[in-house]
Amino acid sequence: MPAARLTLRLDKWLVFARFAKTRSTAAALVEAGHLRVNGQRVLRPAHPVGPGDTLTLPQGARIRLLRILACGTRRGPAAEAATLYHDLDAPAPETPVPPRGQGPEHAS
Repeated sequence: MPAARLTLRLDKWLVFARFAKTRSTAAALVEAGHLRVNGQRVLRPAHPVGPGDTLTLPQGARIRLLRILACGTRRGPAAEAATLYHDLDAPAPETPVPPRGQGPEHAS
């Protein structure tokens, strides 16, 4: 018999991972239809999530794509919360800004 998969309510996980400040805020985010778990839209805050699940959620003007690594047990410091997920978004490449007077328009 396979071991039971460790899961946690989606709204609680969002609070533990510091994507929402309170469970009611997290529940409102879920009920508004803004989250997807493994590509499926989720409308129930009690939806179970666990390690290996992929979560898509809005954060400001960005859409975050995360893989859940652990369920967590509390809303701890940011460093602890960061261990609960892996950000699957590729970081945007940074273009260095040349010093004033040395840009391509000033090339001889």
